[in-house]
Amino acid sequence: MTQDDEKVRSLVDPRLMDPSGEIVAHRHLGAEDVEQVVAVLEAMGAWSRLERDLSEKAREYMRLGDKDMRALRYLIAAQRQGVLATPGMIAAHLRISPAATTKLTDRLEAGGHIRRLPHPADRRRIAIEVTESTSASARASVGRSHARRFDAIASLSGEDRAAVLRFFDALTRAAEGIEPGLGEA
Repeated sequence: MTQDDEKVRSLVDPRLMDPSGEIVAHRHLGAEDVEQVVAVLEAMGAWSRLERDLSEKAREYMRLGDKDMRALRYLIAAQRQGVLATPGMIAAHLRISPAATTKLTDRLEAGGHIRRLPHPADRRRIAIEVTESTSASARASVGRSHARRFDAIASLSGEDRAAVLRFFDALTRAAEGIEPGLGEA
């Protein structure tokens, strides 16, 4: 946290950011409840920043861009589940055009991350597999990070995990219908 960050006490405390309750209804809550909500929001922000930093470090470690890394994660998951991945599947997963998928797979192949193979069931199509060296690098960076997250969640009681699930479900429902920068639809 920088000195400037320390000067700004909280970016999520409605008592500071929206004292009149014009946007965030908070006056019906007691001070302790607001403190807890703010603490959760601040913890979410800290986690989000850390997750972005970890993702950036993994991308730097593997010398890949965000979409490239997302494609590799998808391909590794497909490969481990015995699914033959195709460029069309990558395009659908990343929500990119076929042309963008071709550029992405060209980059990944040139970097030694994937191999294009003839599709065993349809000679007009190709299958894509991740190279063993890239799979090992992904396990070393992303895999270990995922294992630590899994362990943190597994260490919670069943009741606590259920509460976390309810929380994320509520966040998802709250975000539905909201367009970035436009507010509620």
